[in-house]
Amino acid sequence: MFHYFGFGSNMSLLSLRAKGIEPLASTRAVLHGWRLRFNVQHFFRHEGGVGNIEYTGHPDDRVLGVLHECADEALALLDAAEAYGHGYDRIEVAVETIHLDAGTQSQVPALTYVGMPEFLDNSCLPSRRYLNIILHGGRQAGLDEDYLNSLAGQPLHRAEDYPPYVAPPGDYPTFDRDSLAEQPLLTALYGAVFDMSPARPLHTFLKGFFGGKDMTLYHLRRLDTSNLDETIDDITRGRLNQAQQQYLNVYLNEYAREYRYAGRYIYNKD
Repeated sequence: MFHYFGFGSNMSLLSLRAKGIEPLASTRAVLHGWRLRFNVQHFFRHEGGVGNIEYTGHPDDRVLGVLHECADEALALLDAAEAYGHGYDRIEVAVETIHLDAGTQSQVPALTYVGMPEFLDNSCLPSRRYLNIILHGGRQAGLDEDYLNSLAGQPLHRAEDYPPYVAPPGDYPTFDRDSLAEQPLLTALYGAVFDMSPARPLHTFLKGFFGGKDMTLYHLRRLDTSNLDETIDDITRGRLNQAQQQYLNVYLNEYAREYRYAGRYIYNKD
């Protein structure tokens, strides 16, 4: 068992569950002498920047978050979700928990993740989606309202307008779950298959994370309106609402920007 301090989207229990992590217990916590930033570049440009913490040593600086007690097997899932060793490093910090029933405080050692230097960009701003998840998680945990109100006023990444995605014309192959799994540099999204081999170096980690898989549910369950009840059948039968369709359309455009179209994906075996 270990303790994990979530200060961004991982304050949200739904966000953790989307990553396969079910904490044994969760409680409010404070990290003193650090500040919250949004200067870790997201892999995809339209998402702006995601959460990071920076040490200042100043006694007035603090980061509010949630201390999750996790089973040992959750560490590998957290490492994968946070791109450990690629986008984030894992460190140990001492966070303060408050026991309201006893009126006491205690220091607890906890693991957390900080952005690696090559992924930092101080011009980054969070997306509306990402900030919504943080605010929901913070309210769910009962964090200080003034802290959350300050976060709610955070400037946002300016969203780009995306046209409806249209696959390029031509004779391309089709893939299903089994045939895609045999292609570690191919990934699928909402019926389209993309070749990740020409991706930027920033996407090296994603080649292993996305490769050989359809990522449609992965993205849908990270939408700020998701309750994690989306299914492949919803995708196959066209039961996605407008917000879900728009969100996937943005990612289709971004996949096409980062990767190369390689064919169609069919869901009949999923």
